[in-house]
Amino acid sequence: MRMRMIAMAIILACHATTATAQENSDNWQFSITPYIWLPTISGDVNYDPPPGGGGGGDPSIDVGPTDWLELLNGVALLSAEVRKGRFSAFADLVYLGLESDEDRVASVGGGNLPVGVDLNLGTETDFDGFSWTLAAGYRLKETETSGIDVFAGVRFFGVDVTTSWNLSAAITEPGGGVVLPAQGSIGGERDFWDGIVGVRGRAGLGEGKWSVVYYLDAGTGSSDLTWQALAGLSYSYGWGDLMFAYRHLDYSEGPESLVSDLEFSGPGIASKFRF
Repeated sequence: MRMRMIAMAIILACHATTATAQENSDNWQFSITPYIWLPTISGDVNYDPPPGGGGGGDPSIDVGPTDWLELLNGVALLSAEVRKGRFSAFADLVYLGLESDEDRVASVGGGNLPVGVDLNLGTETDFDGFSWTLAAGYRLKETETSGIDVFAGVRFFGVDVTTSWNLSAAITEPGGGVVLPAQGSIGGERDFWDGIVGVRGRAGLGEGKWSVVYYLDAGTGSSDLTWQALAGLSYSYGWGDLMFAYRHLDYSEGPESLVSDLEFSGPGIASKFRF
């Protein structure tokens, strides 16, 4: 699967080289793009066993856009690009912080342990994800209404997940063994550094101001495979572009890692300012 994704990006790039290149402006061009992205976040997290617990925790993450107002603790979404002639460089920053207050402790010793209101003084799960992409590209083809770039770069992704609890008493088995102490936390953090290659561009729809925008990358390094895809529509104004797109970001790693599989997938809207 990993090699197929990388091969797809290379094949698309090679196919584009058959087109006739057109002259680009030698002036420096800059753009900055703040955006809103509302992904559904899903995946599996592998915790170490809690103190006194009979087994490890393996909760699943499943957060949709309708949960964001309740869970969102912090967000930063921004991309920027610089271009001169056929050469370009771009960066993309994504930070999502989620916080959940629950009335139960999940997946301790392989099951769910209900914690009543009178026992639960505070149970909380924090999820922080940070992604930073930096890449340099070369424009293979450009017309007045379309363009296609190939690029290579690096993506950093850091994730920090912690579940903490504060109970008025320890949870015990019928024989007296402690299943869960009154206070404690489990969690972990993981940083990924991956090299990526990809293709991106736009294709005009007729002679109007609408165009199709697309992006695809794939890579590996710290992760077994990471890939990202985006497709949408863009409308051009004098100051820049207004874009509507669907975006998917995927990380896959082995079953023994903190994050064995993590996906971010959902719609977004962006305003690209050129200067």
